[in-house]
Amino acid sequence: MTSAATVAQMLGPFLDPAAIAIVGGGTLLAVVLRTSLRDLAGAMAALASLPRRRFDATPLIDQIAALGRIARRHGVMALDRSVIADPDVAAAVAAIVDGQGPDDVAEIVQHCRRARIERQLAAVEVWNGAAEVAPAMGMIGTLIGLVAMFTRMTDTSAIGAAMAIALLATLYGAILANLVAAPIATRLKRRARIEAFERTRLEGPLIALAMRERPRGMERPVIAELAGVA
Repeated sequence: MTSAATVAQMLGPFLDPAAIAIVGGGTLLAVVLRTSLRDLAGAMAALASLPRRRFDATPLIDQIAALGRIARRHGVMALDRSVIADPDVAAAVAAIVDGQGPDDVAEIVQHCRRARIERQLAAVEVWNGAAEVAPAMGMIGTLIGLVAMFTRMTDTSAIGAAMAIALLATLYGAILANLVAAPIATRLKRRARIEAFERTRLEGPLIALAMRERPRGMERPVIAELAGVA
């Protein structure tokens, strides 16, 4: 209890609800006004990925190999009953089951990867925007505090509170930008870059699976054509 009281006493002078409201509320309002709700929700949801391990495509490549073995033993239609958690791989396998060729599967995989990158970069832009806006909100809080101080020069008890808003708003803006928003944006961008590189490893095995299964779907039309010629 004593240590907690000491910490609270030390941090007390650096806590000002008015300055927090100006900087925090102003930054949030600015981000909401310049960002779509979908991108804003994606930016908040992206926070859940920060504590996780970086993306590794190896388990998915092993799963694709296992799906290939299932297709060889039981036919490609058996893949339709497989449980695939990754949506990109699931979309590609569904296309293979539907009989689409390697080129179509490659296009699906590339499109899914590009769409994922766009969503991740949109989240990065939201946090970069917050890092840009926070210092400006701190300056606005400083100006508000100075105005309040100059209008209350005759009241010495009010000058200290107004000066606290002016100084702490700048401090909060710098902390929010450089210790919260900017680091989050940097980490999200790094994770997106790693995942984009790792997901390029999925394209080859999926295309190979499509090439292996495509001739089976083409056998019947070829046999029918030969029979017609005969």
